[in-house]
Amino acid sequence: MQTPDSLSALFKQKAELVSAVVKEVKTPHEALQYAIDVCERKENCLSLMPALNEPPDANPAKIIAAPALDATLTDAMRALCEKNNIRFLTSGLREHLAGIDIGLTFADYGIAETGTLVLDSSSEEVRLTTMISEIHIAILPQSKIRPDAYHLEDELGKNMRSYPNYTAFITGASRTADIERVLALGVHGPLELHILIIPEPEKERT
Repeated sequence: MQTPDSLSALFKQKAELVSAVVKEVKTPHEALQYAIDVCERKENCLSLMPALNEPPDANPAKIIAAPALDATLTDAMRALCEKNNIRFLTSGLREHLAGIDIGLTFADYGIAETGTLVLDSSSEEVRLTTMISEIHIAILPQSKIRPDAYHLEDELGKNMRSYPNYTAFITGASRTADIERVLALGVHGPLELHILIIPEPEKERT
């Protein structure tokens, strides 16, 4: 029988094979700090363009978008961003299509067999967060990892009865190849995918 730890280990192995960065964090608040640290280390968005007839900003503020956090985590993330001079967005992502550094989301499920994330992306803001950010950081509770897609049949069936519905399956960072089979990352989505697995509390293991 597969245990939460064995599923987590398999998920990590498969996700890393498709260039995802997989880490274990103890709490959601530790995940927020991880996002801040990654944002601080990265270069400013290469695609960030100044407005028409305006000179380029030599040091534009970096941006973290996290539209679907609960109220407590949203307040905590906003405070961290203010402390580190990072702009924090929870809406209006269409106005920043060329300049999102970090997109932060919770994953609804993980599929261990392929290292795939499953996200309810019915919200346009969530879809944009996972598609236009240079780095997508997804928080995945260990208890939400399933062995394979067949073990998600019931959950997905329930979601699909609600309209409109948009469920995203994300495996690794965005990648494509031209006719000469030259691999390119980040053409149709994030350059990097970071997955932060939060283990089950010890009391839930007994």
